[in-house]
Amino acid sequence: MGGKKDGDGDEAYGKPVKYDPSFRGPIKNRGCTDIICCLLFFVFILGYIVVGIVAWVYGDPQQVLYPRNSTGAYCGIGMNKDKPYLLYFNIFNCILTTNVVTVSVNGLQCPTPQVCVSSCPKDPWTVQVNQLSLTVGEVFYTANRNFCLPGVPWDMSVRESLNQELCPSFLLPSTPALGRCFPWPNSSLPELPEISNVSISQGISGLLDSLNARDISVKIFEDFAHSWYWILAAVGQMMSTMFYPLVTFVLLLICIAYWAMTALYLATSGQPQYVLWAPNVSTPGCEIVTMNASCDPMQEQPVNSCPGLKCVFQSYLSTGLVQRSIFNLQIYGVLGLFWTLNWVLALGQCVLAGAFASFYWAFHKPRDIPTFPLSAAFIRTIRYHTGSLAFGSLILTIVQIVRVILEYIDHKLREAQNPVTRCIMCCFKCCLWCLEKFIKFLNRNAYIMIAIYGKNFCVSAKNAFMLLMRNIIRVVILDKVTDLLLLFGKLLVVGGVGVLSFFFFTGRIQGLGKNFENPQLNYYWLPIMTSIVGAYVIASGFFSVFGMCVDTLFLCFLEDLERNDGSLDRPYYMSKSLLKILGKKNQAPPKDKKRKK
Repeated sequence: MGGKKDGDGDEAYGKPVKYDPSFRGPIKNRGCTDIICCLLFFVFILGYIVVGIVAWVYGDPQQVLYPRNSTGAYCGIGMNKDKPYLLYFNIFNCILTTNVVTVSVNGLQCPTPQVCVSSCPKDPWTVQVNQLSLTVGEVFYTANRNFCLPGVPWDMSVRESLNQELCPSFLLPSTPALGRCFPWPNSSLPELPEISNVSISQGISGLLDSLNARDISVKIFEDFAHSWYWILAAVGQMMSTMFYPLVTFVLLLICIAYWAMTALYLATSGQPQYVLWAPNVSTPGCEIVTMNASCDPMQEQPVNSCPGLKCVFQSYLSTGLVQRSIFNLQIYGVLGLFWTLNWVLALGQCVLAGAFASFYWAFHKPRDIPTFPLSAAFIRTIRYHTGSLAFGSLILTIVQIVRVILEYIDHKLREAQNPVTRCIMCCFKCCLWCLEKFIKFLNRNAYIMIAIYGKNFCVSAKNAFMLLMRNIIRVVILDKVTDLLLLFGKLLVVGGVGVLSFFFFTGRIQGLGKNFENPQLNYYWLPIMTSIVGAYVIASGFFSVFGMCVDTLFLCFLEDLERNDGSLDRPYYMSKSLLKILGKKNQAPPKDKKRKK
């Protein structure tokens, strides 16, 4: 009954760590681990850089940043430098053809003439019947309505320009958003046959009312302009305590920015393709024209009897090796995103574990603690264990990619699923979620062992798992207590910042003086929510360091209990307060005991 130490299950989960008088914490003399995975990671990164170069060479992100007119020219640059906004002649046609197949075939182009303009229309206007016989110059140019397509003659009749869709038949008061002129939600609709459908007009109004782009965007900008100083005040005083999480954040930001730019350039690679287009192909004279045939917008089109025939931008060509491989390159980029992000997080965990382990295994604290434990741990991790971090992060990346694919399939087949299929899909998603959580837990403890002993990932993961299983009761208790403390800590920080922000930005705190007067805001909830989100991000970064500290010290503590027994020859490394909590003691105080060399 009491003859065996540490329980009877030691054989199943390995034997306890033996006493080693030469052990002094993180091993100094170590070698490179998981070299094959390290080489694979570097080759993958080189390929990721090549993908970025290819995207940079062949990509054209201007089509996303700048809108195009009907001829494919960009608004806001080049010859249209003074015309940054895009005006749709009849924006209601964009709603009439919001079919996924049609939009895809047309290359996301709205089937209405589009022109670059210097400013959006401010007042409503409609061509009157008595103006149809007048010239374009009299109706448009002299009235400062410069909304016709470029090159429309001054002496052309208004009727002819409307038939060929060279000039708009009506204008709506608009506001620029995303480089395009969007009508105001409260503007009255003109009485024209092409927009007489009441349901469509109601749909337009409802869409614009829900967006309310003009009012909300302007007011939100004003609120940020008045409250930015107070939002950044949850950050400036905490920079010194947030040093390493800030490094991790910068590295994560670089990885995300590189992937976003690469994906954007890849999505916009290829040469622009122009085709013949007419507003109504059934009009007499259009039957002899081959619609959607390739054309050159820079060349003058032959004279024909098809009204409104023009050469418009359709899409980017998918021919060529790069264009045919865009999907595969994008998949490569997504894999690179997940792998690099997980590697950066693994680097932070291993570095912090090395620093905290140096603290625990210092027998005389703080005399035996290294001078720069964080820097030493960082250099040691980068030099010897890049491959091990790449190995652990690759395993986690594969599981995450599978989860993303499963979520995508579930989203695509959601409407066609029956209850049984949904149940099966939910079980798969739940299993993958649990697997990801377990791998994160295992990786975290493996990185701690790597930081201490310098062994490869598999051996470190096995040793950490065995050590935890030999102390499973302590693990469960500490894990739950730690999670609860971290949750309470985050809630305390975020809740305190949220309550303080609410009382400040709503003007309920009086007597703070002139320099602390709350700004006048349109939406007081905006700076409040921003402060809360910022506080959560900062708290998460800070408490992640605390959580890594707890996990590292806990593993060191478990090994301390197995290595030592508190005797004169094998005193514990743990602090006096922890010894007191556990009801243990060293037979000789640490400050008086000389360790064996």
